[in-house]
Amino acid sequence: MGLEIERKFLVIGEGWRSEHPGIPMIQGYLLASTQATIRVRIAHQQAYLTLKSKVEHLTRQEFEYAIPLEDAQAILSLCDLGVVSKTRYKIALDDLVWEVDEFASANQGLLLAEVELSSPDQSVSLPDWIGEEVSYDPRYFNSYLAQHPYSTWPPVCQS
Repeated sequence: MGLEIERKFLVIGEGWRSEHPGIPMIQGYLLASTQATIRVRIAHQQAYLTLKSKVEHLTRQEFEYAIPLEDAQAILSLCDLGVVSKTRYKIALDDLVWEVDEFASANQGLLLAEVELSSPDQSVSLPDWIGEEVSYDPRYFNSYLAQHPYSTWPPVCQS
């Protein structure tokens, strides 16, 4: 079992972009409850099945397993809760790796940055392209976006 400790932010501006190509991803959800999520992800011809517990104080349990690509493709067809398409960019800054997700399809226009930490109270120096923190807003969980795409949110909810 692993622990995932992360903070999540909206991205503003283009200062995060670089010449490095992103990693296209598609992920689908089999379960998205208040207690746990189960998803399948395909990224660069690699596939994973991931189970995550609910978030408490920026922390949650995470179980991730590599699975055959063919299995992941079949599982995606079972994801009644929806799928999320995005491109992920990794940016190393100050001994941390920021992951910027540029969403596509029904979530196009949404840019989120996540940074994994070693503890919930770890100090983080925020780059100038980081906007509002949304770590505690469940609307920005990918499992929520799969069911309630960003393009369907009322304009006052879109940042």
